Amino acid sequence: MRDVLDELLAWWRAGEPVGMATVVATWRSSPRPSGATMLVGPDGTAVGSVSGGCVEGAVYELAGEVARTGEPVLQRYGISDDDAFTVGLTCGGIIDLFVEKVDRDSFPELGDVAASIAAAEPVAVVTCVDGPADRRGRRLVVWPDRRAGTLGLERLDDAATDDVRGMLAGGRTGPLRYGHDGERRGDDLLLFVSAYAPRPRLIVFGAIDFAAAVAKVGAFLGYHVTVCDARAVFATGKRFPDADEVVVDWPHRYLTGQIADNKVDGRTAICVLTHDPKFDVPVLEVALAQPVAFVGAMGSRRTHDDRMARLREAGVPEEQLIKLASPIGLDLGARTPEETAISIAAEMISTRWGGKGARLSDLDGRIHHDLDVGDLTLNS
Repeated sequence: MRDVLDELLAWWRAGEPVGMATVVATWRSSPRPSGATMLVGPDGTAVGSVSGGCVEGAVYELAGEVARTGEPVLQRYGISDDDAFTVGLTCGGIIDLFVEKVDRDSFPELGDVAASIAAAEPVAVVTCVDGPADRRGRRLVVWPDRRAGTLGLERLDDAATDDVRGMLAGGRTGPLRYGHDGERRGDDLLLFVSAYAPRPRLIVFGAIDFAAAVAKVGAFLGYHVTVCDARAVFATGKRFPDADEVVVDWPHRYLTGQIADNKVDGRTAICVLTHDPKFDVPVLEVALAQPVAFVGAMGSRRTHDDRMARLREAGVPEEQLIKLASPIGLDLGARTPEETAISIAAEMISTRWGGKGARLSDLDGRIHHDLDVGDLTLNS
């Protein structure tokens, strides 16, 4: 919804009904991830995409009909002889779409949701996409400290709020299943959680030319990028125009402060590019003790061996040392700062999604991996 929010909000404020289709589940090589949204406005305008063009025509017609009738629909598209797979996806994937009418009556909390997204305040929209008719389409909006709306039963609202706040903390969008009255082992209700959390952080330590390239690639990937170095002469905004912020501070002191302020979480990636033991060893001691998404350090094999010895001398346990990606990056044969930045970004992506970094042309089977998150399996 984030990508189409401006248009959706304009129609909502004008009191106009909108047909909204959201991808709520995917299998195999689906063209768009869960959460992708398409709107059909009151004037017939189509905004957004749910399949990269494969089924947009069919979805356009369905969303327009739902906007007129107000009856939500859970529809599956894919390749099969089964009638449920109404239109083929050329990529061979399968998607489930939830199509609903959105207006001031059906979604009174949209203004508050939009305000939170604009202010980078975490918020999640929980919609019942499958279940009894009296529950389907009901919505709960969850913030870290409050909630609005209802899924139809307080017990269900309470259970969903607890689980959704955990997903929101990790910035995870995906499904939840419950029994009719909110039982966690039940399967009567399918909820879809759209989590709108601030961008994940990429913290780059070391104001060197490689850091400028890493900051640029990180910004392209959607990270909030911070470059930190203790040397004011090098840590300047002019040298790092793609970074969201440039900080002059000792790396370990800055990172410790960010952790104390709860500004480092399980989505944070940390790249140590300093090449100097007095900088990188202290900050790695701090970083490796945190449950972050990625910790990598630049250097030659000799630098790596020396760094590992120093970390062991400092008392860093082996179970933390194995988390360190060093030397950082995948083996792409990179030479320039820009190529090295691609190598580092590739390793971050591989770590996140479970890829192996091999050439796809040399592999068989599925392109995308299943990501197991707790008791949720998100297919993409």
